[in-house]
Amino acid sequence: MREFSSLEELKALIGQEVSQSGWVEISQERVNTFADATGDHQWIHVDVERARRESPFGGPIAHGFLTLSLLPMLVADAIKLSYVKMGVNYGLNKVRFPSPVPVGSRLRARMKLLNIEDFKDGAQMTWEVTIEREGHDKPVCVAESISRCY
Repeated sequence: MREFSSLEELKALIGQEVSQSGWVEISQERVNTFADATGDHQWIHVDVERARRESPFGGPIAHGFLTLSLLPMLVADAIKLSYVKMGVNYGLNKVRFPSPVPVGSRLRARMKLLNIEDFKDGAQMTWEVTIEREGHDKPVCVAESISRCY
């Protein structure tokens, strides 16, 4: 966890990797819960036996959007902006899922600050968030995430 007490302190790090989160395990229970929440029950995610038999991945994998939905949790584990009253997700410029997330994998996020734009009553930050899988070189998700802080 890296804590910042002012926007100026954070602005000094534009263009740099700022922090990384701790690891989070992707369990079959988490995948099933996500499938229930979204209605995406594709067999490659929730049918363990069929995924072992038929999937090119050798077993069930997490939804790409499950991986993406971990961003708020991973970001909160990586940085704390103690000067901020509230923050909101503003959107994404681009998202890619370069490799699968087999159930049982552990993931963490690395955060690079790309830009900060001031606006009335706050600031908009653009982050490159790379989610990596423990023990593998290729990331599982790379997203350009935009947040607003007030």
